[in-house]
Amino acid sequence: MVGAGDVAARAMRFLPKGVSVIALVRRPEAATAWRERGAKVLIADLDDRRGLRRLAGLAPWVWMLAPPPAEGMDDPRSKRLAAALARGGRRPRRLVYVGTSGIYGDRGGAWVRESDPPRPQTGRGKRRLAAERRWRTFARRLGVRLSILRAPGIYAEDRWPLERLRRGWPLPQEPVWTNHIHADDLARALWLATFRGASLRAYHVVDRSALTLSEFYERLAETFDLPAPPRLPLADALAAVPPATASFMRESRRLRSERLREELRLCLRHPTVEGVLAAIAARRETRGQLEEPSRAATGQGARSAGCETYQPR
Repeated sequence: MVGAGDVAARAMRFLPKGVSVIALVRRPEAATAWRERGAKVLIADLDDRRGLRRLAGLAPWVWMLAPPPAEGMDDPRSKRLAAALARGGRRPRRLVYVGTSGIYGDRGGAWVRESDPPRPQTGRGKRRLAAERRWRTFARRLGVRLSILRAPGIYAEDRWPLERLRRGWPLPQEPVWTNHIHADDLARALWLATFRGASLRAYHVVDRSALTLSEFYERLAETFDLPAPPRLPLADALAAVPPATASFMRESRRLRSERLREELRLCLRHPTVEGVLAAIAARRETRGQLEEPSRAATGQGARSAGCETYQPR
């Protein structure tokens, strides 16, 4: 498990019986928490190839969740990891790479399929596309079964972008379409892709929300009793926010998810952001405190046609 952050920690909750996990962590102080979750720990840094040599032959399955560096047009971290995994005679059989839908760039609100050609317009998107291409080359050369999960905005009950609301940054008047996935559903998709994902296949891990950027933040503000940001023409809104925030506001697209449902057969426990926020609001109103939404209110545990629970093979 490379990139042992929040999503990886959530994935440990769904650990199938008989599967052991090695978590790669950069900081020694993070080791204790991962051992308490049931993982073995290897301390190494993706920015230092010397420490990665111990990864060769360690595991038949690999999850790569670590992001590229914040600058440049490539992902040297993926390059170093791929080189380490290729060493020796025992290569991984299965690799799941978690990337981003940012590789598509702005699509003017159009629907996007996994087969649509990427057109990244930001350094962030270009680095992610470089990583995908590197892992595809790695998989073809060594016969590794690779699945790519393209994730949009990740949220959870304890990870909302409330700081933006507190800063009062404006929102665009024009519809900028956004996409979302609950961190728990992304964690479950990791396991499903490990067992069911087709090789050299990309999957949009996205829920069924239908919200523009402005609608999302307005509902968030209403739920958490924060002032709703002002709406401005897009050009004015872009000029009033930091460049990193502006890069997200420039990109409008909607992701199709047939592969997620039909091939990975993921039953979303949190089908929409709207449902999660409504459940939080209802609980705050009745009990006067923040609590985790109920299973019924968020759709957790629901079953839809063609969905199954995953079983390791």
